[in-house]
Amino acid sequence: MTQAIATVALIVADYDEAIAFYCEILGFTLRSDDDQGDGKRWVVVAPNGPGAQLLLARADNSAQKAAIGNQAGGRVAFFLETDDFAAEHACMCAKGVRFIEQPRNEPYGTVAVFEDLYANKWDLIEPKRQD
Repeated sequence: MTQAIATVALIVADYDEAIAFYCEILGFTLRSDDDQGDGKRWVVVAPNGPGAQLLLARADNSAQKAAIGNQAGGRVAFFLETDDFAAEHACMCAKGVRFIEQPRNEPYGTVAVFEDLYANKWDLIEPKRQD
């Protein structure tokens, strides 16, 4: 038996602005955008590579609205891996992505923390190659 985390829900304020950020700025692919009635949509985006996808879940009550931008209580919540940190970092900076620190080298790879459109913290990381 195998298991995998396939989809992670991310609370957003607005479907369309979230799609624009993740697809136009970060380069993710829109995998689905299905109307579920009553203003709800099933919106899934994913980076171009293996791993989990994001379900963009629009907040619809006060508790969910309070969680927008604070999915992990101020910690890094998401980890976007790349095989070319320098190119990805430069591209994201050129598109206006806000990095809250300079890139740094760690034993596990090259990393820098950035914020999404709601200020959730993400790591952009190029893992150290295992030779």
